[in-house]
Amino acid sequence: MDTDGDRHRTRPARRLHPLLLVLVFGALTTWPLIDAGRTSAAQVVEVPVLAAINVNNKGAFQVMVMSWDRQPAPDPIEAKFGNNRVRVKGTALDALSAALFYAVTQSDALHPTGTITIYGASYAPTNSDGPSAGAAMAVGFLAVLRGDPILRGVALTGTLQPDGRIGPVGSIPDKVRAAAREGYRTILVPQGQLDQGPLSDPRWNLNGLSMELGLTIKEVATIAEAYALMTGRRL
Repeated sequence: MDTDGDRHRTRPARRLHPLLLVLVFGALTTWPLIDAGRTSAAQVVEVPVLAAINVNNKGAFQVMVMSWDRQPAPDPIEAKFGNNRVRVKGTALDALSAALFYAVTQSDALHPTGTITIYGASYAPTNSDGPSAGAAMAVGFLAVLRGDPILRGVALTGTLQPDGRIGPVGSIPDKVRAAAREGYRTILVPQGQLDQGPLSDPRWNLNGLSMELGLTIKEVATIAEAYALMTGRRL
């Protein structure tokens, strides 16, 4: 027979139930961002963005969240960044609209409509290498349209060329350090920019930096290559 003391000793265990409920609720609320290839989660992706701040050209890390509402209008699809709407059709394409345009043209069979809302990041172009997050944004748009999650721990820097090639950028060592501070262990850079490459900076020592930080720096030539490494899927 239980004594009063025994009953009192069992009560604290019952108080764990609310905590378990909180943990389960937390897991359910984060699931859409972790498994973006299932049901409604297919419309949301998190895109790691490496850039150089305009005023000091130092590396910066941000997370850009893209959410697609899958609505029948507008048609063609638009992106909304803050209060600004970016249309697929336009003449003066900046990095964001160029990335959207590229992703939509690569997804013609899907005929995407509606609005992709972008939030959670403050993107700034660099002084010398232009929109160095263009390639990452293109991967993000493609991923949200196709319903592929972006793998954690892999980040990309590079400009977007109209034919899908990834163009060179500056301040790669600072961007690598910024990614490493956030726990990223695979950094994708434009082809030809590793040490002794035709587009490398002689002041950089990326091989030494990768060993120092315990990460991998890998070259990619095209958005297709970067997409495969960042999602585990082929275009």
